[in-house]
Amino acid sequence: MGSAFSKLRLIGPAAFVAKAIFVALAVDGLLLAFILLRRAYRKHYFAKRDARVFFYRQNWDALISGELPYKTWRSKSFDRGIIETIVLDALEAAGPQEAAKLMKFLRDSGLIEKRIFEARELRGWRRMRALVALGRTRAPEGITALSEGLRDREPETRLAALRGLGRMASPQAAEEILAWICEAGMSVPALPLQNALVQCCAERPQLLLPYVQRAQGPVREVLGRVLGEVASPALGLDLMQFVDDDLDELRAAAARAMSHVQPGLAFDVLNQLAEDPIWFVRLRAIVSLGKLSNPRAVPALLRGLTDSNRIVRLRAAESLVQLRAAIGLAAFKDNMRGEATAVEGLEKIGLLSVFEQVVGLKDRYGLHAYVTALENANLRGKLEDEIQASRQLSPDRRDSLKEVLQTGRLPVEGVANEPVTLKAEPLP
Repeated sequence: MGSAFSKLRLIGPAAFVAKAIFVALAVDGLLLAFILLRRAYRKHYFAKRDARVFFYRQNWDALISGELPYKTWRSKSFDRGIIETIVLDALEAAGPQEAAKLMKFLRDSGLIEKRIFEARELRGWRRMRALVALGRTRAPEGITALSEGLRDREPETRLAALRGLGRMASPQAAEEILAWICEAGMSVPALPLQNALVQCCAERPQLLLPYVQRAQGPVREVLGRVLGEVASPALGLDLMQFVDDDLDELRAAAARAMSHVQPGLAFDVLNQLAEDPIWFVRLRAIVSLGKLSNPRAVPALLRGLTDSNRIVRLRAAESLVQLRAAIGLAAFKDNMRGEATAVEGLEKIGLLSVFEQVVGLKDRYGLHAYVTALENANLRGKLEDEIQASRQLSPDRRDSLKEVLQTGRLPVEGVANEPVTLKAEPLP
């Protein structure tokens, strides 16, 4: 008896169509069987996992305290993975006391040591997974294993180790990263490296200084950006060496730190940096001038209103608006006692006085920025009241300023140039 295919040959060309249909039906049947089998397996897996998660959640306190013996679940990879995931998720949102409990559990159960061993001995995706889990624990004993992962041949593994060290957010992790990049150069993308260093150097930014001084090329650029993010008051004088540096990020870092040094030294430096050709250096300088809370910053802030960059103009306007509120009259007089310009300097930062100086700039973009800052600070109504109540303004001048405030348009030339002899109200 011949086969079915031998009989199909007698049909002629239709046999090929019949074969194709038969093969397609067979493949579709196998694919459908695989899909159904996979769905059944996943349903069983998720049901089993849900049951184990529910069990350990119900016995959470006993699990963390050690009342539930470790040997009942450590040898079961399924249960061990569930417990580790739950603990690491809880650690992300835990307070100090709860975090200490969870870290004790991870150490006593040996989960941290297991991940350290896997991070050193395994390769490929298994090592990546161990490095990620080790970083999430934030355990200091894992820093050495993570630093070894930085020297792996695979770029994905190096990134996993770098992100793990970033999660540690400790100076020890920062030292490992800095030593590695000085040894290997830029072997990872700049953004992950920058994020990791910002997290790790926030506590001790002075760690960056010797590396910034020695580094070259792209590494120095990244370190400069990091230093600009984490610069603190303690670095004020140390960053003076970067005021004239060729690297934009280092000048920006110096500008940021200047807000925390002595005003006499800071004003000259910040006035210079406020005219820098790079916009974000000018931005940092303007922000620092505003933080100094001193009337001497007013001229530089007014120049900032005419800047070509919109963000710089907005920050200058916000600093001008907040300057009066930031300085208390009594404290200012105590700090400036003996200086004849003390009260005069304070009077120059009144809302009406500053507004007239803004109008006098004849820059509509700066005017818009200042009016926006007034509205954001809910001070527009107060300025309107000051304009209306002022006895030193002529009627034409008063009407002109009110129109400028309401419409956001500069006044006509004649009224705009009217001389001003205004003295602001004293601070409350």
